[in-house]
Amino acid sequence: MQKKPKRADHQGPQRHLYEHNRKIIFATQRVCAICGKPVDFSLKFPDPMSATCDHIIPIDKGGDPSSIDNLQLAHLCCNRAKSDDIVRKVKHKEEVITNRNLPQHADWIAYRSKGKTK
Repeated sequence: MQKKPKRADHQGPQRHLYEHNRKIIFATQRVCAICGKPVDFSLKFPDPMSATCDHIIPIDKGGDPSSIDNLQLAHLCCNRAKSDDIVRKVKHKEEVITNRNLPQHADWIAYRSKGKTK
């Protein structure tokens, strides 16, 4: 049985730069880049709401494993839900190329069902 090779940010020369940039992300960011909610740094792994660094462009899809421009703060559960999907900006909105990024709430006051008018 073959072992899965380790990712570039988990070994070799990229590891030191990744750890350095991870500390900068944790020191400068306070909000999850995926869900927009605050991150509680007192929570530790494996708590789903603990802080983690997300690769904006996944390593498997050609993203730089240690560049600070490819890292963002995220909750562990948000990072896992995003998986290896890529978020793209469309008309000043972020849109995930998947159905996992569902709206957190709806404006029910403005909602009208089809066919009914006031």
